[in-house]
Amino acid sequence: MDLDKAMTISARGMDAQTARLRVIAENMANQDSTGSTPGAAAYRRKTITFENRMDQSLGVSTVQVKHIGTDPGEQQLRYDPSNPAANKDGYVKQPNVNSFVEVMDMREAERSYSANLSVMQATRDMLTRTLQMLK
Repeated sequence: MDLDKAMTISARGMDAQTARLRVIAENMANQDSTGSTPGAAAYRRKTITFENRMDQSLGVSTVQVKHIGTDPGEQQLRYDPSNPAANKDGYVKQPNVNSFVEVMDMREAERSYSANLSVMQATRDMLTRTLQMLK
């Protein structure tokens, strides 16, 4: 039944956005994490990419996580000679996490998750009405 497919597709979309939210949460939790040894690299922002994959059992394309990687962006230096991660000149590498970007990504993921949830609820309502009509 196509309504079952619609629910499965929406569930896969919700799974993808849940993974995205986990990555965002990890980035925000580590936005102040520097290295622990002199000159060590700080936390690098994680990124997530998605892809469409054909689900042979459903006969449709669904979204899935393709890759979780790290942002190669440059890490800024901050002068803090008392930090254990400070290099010989007293500079510490800072994480390349921008909380504004993370909040915007979080809002976009939330909207996408909500849209998939709305599709799932509408599909469930249609299934319920169909069953009621068959009684």
